[in-house]
Amino acid sequence: MKLSVVILNYNVRYFLELCIKSVIAATSKLDAEILVIDNNSKDDSRQMVADLFPAVKWIQNTTNVGFSKANNQAVTHARGEYICILNPDTVVSEDTFIKLLNFSETKENLGIVGCKLIDGTGKYLPESKRNIPYVSAAIKKMFGASEAYYASHLLPDDIGRADIFVGAFMFLRREVYMQVKGFDEDYFMYGEDVDISYKILKAGFDNYYFGNTTVIHFKGESTLKDKKYARRFYGAMQIFYRKHFKKNMVFDALVWLGLKAAFLFRQAPKTHSKQVKQYFFIGTHGIAALENVLVNDLKPLKLTENIPLFSEVILDANTLSYKQIITYLSQFENDNKVSFKILPDNSNFIIGSDDSINQGQVILFKKSFKNS
Repeated sequence: MKLSVVILNYNVRYFLELCIKSVIAATSKLDAEILVIDNNSKDDSRQMVADLFPAVKWIQNTTNVGFSKANNQAVTHARGEYICILNPDTVVSEDTFIKLLNFSETKENLGIVGCKLIDGTGKYLPESKRNIPYVSAAIKKMFGASEAYYASHLLPDDIGRADIFVGAFMFLRREVYMQVKGFDEDYFMYGEDVDISYKILKAGFDNYYFGNTTVIHFKGESTLKDKKYARRFYGAMQIFYRKHFKKNMVFDALVWLGLKAAFLFRQAPKTHSKQVKQYFFIGTHGIAALENVLVNDLKPLKLTENIPLFSEVILDANTLSYKQIITYLSQFENDNKVSFKILPDNSNFIIGSDDSINQGQVILFKKSFKNS
C-alpha cells in the first residue's frame, strides 16, 4: 500500500466528515487507506463514520491520551509506505497526495514534507514552515516578533528545505517515522510537532516545504496572546529545550525567565466582529433549504464574479471540486471582510471559520443534497 492517512479526532464530528470526504476524493486514484483514531469523543463521530465511511478504519480510545500517543497508536496499524498525519479540521485538494508522492519519490533522504496551509478565510498560515525554535526566536515570538521563528527564507508558494512543520499536516515515509520512534509522548498537546521535526533533522534527513499544494486548516496555530495556548507553548518549549539542548544553569534560567516574562506580558488577542450584509452561493444545490436557515436574499454567484465586501460566500462541494474551493479561498486575504462556508458533498450542513483562532461554525439544515 502506498499511503496511510491518519486523522486524530476529538469531538469535531462535522469537521471530520468534511475532512474525510476531501481525503477520499484525494486518494481515489491511489492505493491508500484512511485511519481515524478517536480520543474518547462524546459526539456521534463514531456512528457518522460507521454510517458514511465503512471503509475507514476506526480506532477507539477510552480516554483522551493526547496528540502524540494517539497518532503513534494509529501509525502502528498503518500499512502505507507513506503516512500523512492530518488534523480533522482540514480540507485537502484532489491532487494533494499525488503531488506530494511525485515530489517525494525524487528525494532519497526525505524527512517530513509540509505544505501551504490557509485558514477558513483564505489567509496564509505562517506556521506552514518554521525554523528550529532556538531560545532567542521563541522568546521573540512570544513578544510578537515572529520573523526568526517562521521560515521566511521561503515564500508561501516556494519549494525548498525548511526545518519544522505543524502537526496538522505532516507527510513522510512510515519507516522514517518509526526510526525516530514517532511523536514523543512526553508532549500531550503542542510541541510534539517541533520535536519530531527536529528529531528527523538530527537523524540526518532533509525536511521540505512544498508550496505547490494548499490545504485548509480551519483552526490554525492559536495566538500566543491566548492564555491557554501561551501556557501550553511555554510548557512545550521547556520540554523541548530540556530534551535537545545542553543543560546549563545560566541558560536554563534565561529560558525560564524569558518565556515566563513573555507569557506574563502578552496582550489579549484581538477579535474581529463579523459584519455580513449579503449571502452568496456558488453551486447548484440547496439554495432553498439554506435560505430557511440563513436569510432570504441568498444570491447565486459564479467563481469569476466579484464579491462585495462584508459578504459571506457558501461554496457547494456537490458542484465544485475541493481544489476549486481551496483555490477560491486563497484569493482572499482581506482582513475578514469576506467570510466563507463550505457545503460538503452529500451533506446537510455548511461549515466554516472566520479566523484561525476559533473553532468555527456549523449550520445544519434538514435535507441532504446528493452529488449528481
